[in-house]
Amino acid sequence: MGKYQLIYFNVRGRGEAIRLLFSDNGIAYEEINCGENWQKDWKHQMQFGQVPALRDNDLQLVQTNAILRHLGRKHGLYGSNDEEASLIDMINDGIEDLRVKYLTMIYKNYENGKDAYIADLPAQLQPFEKLLAENGADKSGFCVGSKRSFADYNLFDLLDINLVLHPKCLEEFPVLDSYYKLLLARPGIGDHRESESFKQMPINGNGKQ
Repeated sequence: MGKYQLIYFNVRGRGEAIRLLFSDNGIAYEEINCGENWQKDWKHQMQFGQVPALRDNDLQLVQTNAILRHLGRKHGLYGSNDEEASLIDMINDGIEDLRVKYLTMIYKNYENGKDAYIADLPAQLQPFEKLLAENGADKSGFCVGSKRSFADYNLFDLLDINLVLHPKCLEEFPVLDSYYKLLLARPGIGDHRESESFKQMPINGNGKQ
């Protein structure tokens, strides 16, 4: 298997969960910044005209969650059985719902919508607190079952960007808070976050956070 290629802009955005998965699992990859010549050289190459994109030998995938599921299947990050895989899918779809609300606020309604988004955030986080409590994630660091899945990296990133937006957002969610800190302490995640590329990379393309 050749080295993966991750094609994306120089932002954390929707590419960060993929980077975290690679880094935490010691998976070699090359990142290509498509930002400078996006319209001319890159957009027409993408199946839906968007990135992130993953190249895996002759296979090219776009759509973040399709990429995460592909990597989950290939690298044992999709649960231990079909039931766990379905729960991972469910949680990941919940992550996507909240991420879309976050991105809509960031890109379309930051000045007028930030306060309302923060006010509603406890209601959005409560289902994750309940689901992870049922799995003992505050002790294990796994959102489903007894091993890490691709959804863990997606959820960690979602919590991380919301903590930047509202640093106190996990204060009333002890399970999510402990879970987040367990993943934050993982060497692969820590090494990634200590890299200069991470430190210099904005969260979103418009500079809002």
